[in-house]
Amino acid sequence: MFSPYYVLDRAQDPFAHCAMNVVLYGERANRFAMTERGARALARDAASIAIGASAMEWDGTALTIRLDERAAPLPYPIRGTIRLTPHGITEGPFTLDAPGLHRWWPMAPSSAVEVALEEPALRWRGTGYFDTNDGDGRLEDTFSDWTWCRADLSEGAAILYDVRRTDGSGQNLSLRFARDGRRREWRPPLPAALPPTRLWRMGRSTRSDDGAARVLRTFEDTPFYARSLLATRLDGEAVRPVHESLSLTRFRNPLVQLMLPFRMPRVPG
Repeated sequence: MFSPYYVLDRAQDPFAHCAMNVVLYGERANRFAMTERGARALARDAASIAIGASAMEWDGTALTIRLDERAAPLPYPIRGTIRLTPHGITEGPFTLDAPGLHRWWPMAPSSAVEVALEEPALRWRGTGYFDTNDGDGRLEDTFSDWTWCRADLSEGAAILYDVRRTDGSGQNLSLRFARDGRRREWRPPLPAALPPTRLWRMGRSTRSDDGAARVLRTFEDTPFYARSLLATRLDGEAVRPVHESLSLTRFRNPLVQLMLPFRMPRVPG
């Protein structure tokens, strides 16, 4: 959905613009891979999808992700396996706009995750999250910006999604799920201000029980997107959510479009 090559493609064929996005955050260095490939590199069926040498496969109980990518701009390898096992599956998707053109499904808000990478040598086991997005139009035509975050809770997970649309309307989804995927009733937390990012001054905000939150670390500081680790309180618990801010107003800027291939190269074919 952020492909600079798709914008220039007269055919507007989404299957000709596929990528497996992989991001690793370390104490001293990060690795980011989002290499775009054409339709010949894509294979998919009801239970699996392969893009180049990387693939995802669902066996009915767990999602296995096999990675074979190279980071950008420095071409460090990212190879190995991730296995995600949902504790439960939620009911169907949410629509994010009035006509229903854009849909989001937090399918597995609480999941067990095992990471076994060969390059870089990395092992990790913990909790994670799986969602899907699909739409029938460009994001920037419908939305001006949004913020999102997810936090582990002692008995499930909390997800906050605040959307602002280009027509001036907005939508708040404050969701609380049990471990088995059942939705629990939850009053929307209070708005909480966050400082902008240091480099690109991306705006950030969230919600919390008391209207307060802190940024512990900024993982991504780009012209139109920020990803952060927060410290806050949700549903009476002290939590550390992963948070993102997206500005599609900034994304539409032609200068930003020219910068995208720096992080998102394309393999011919």
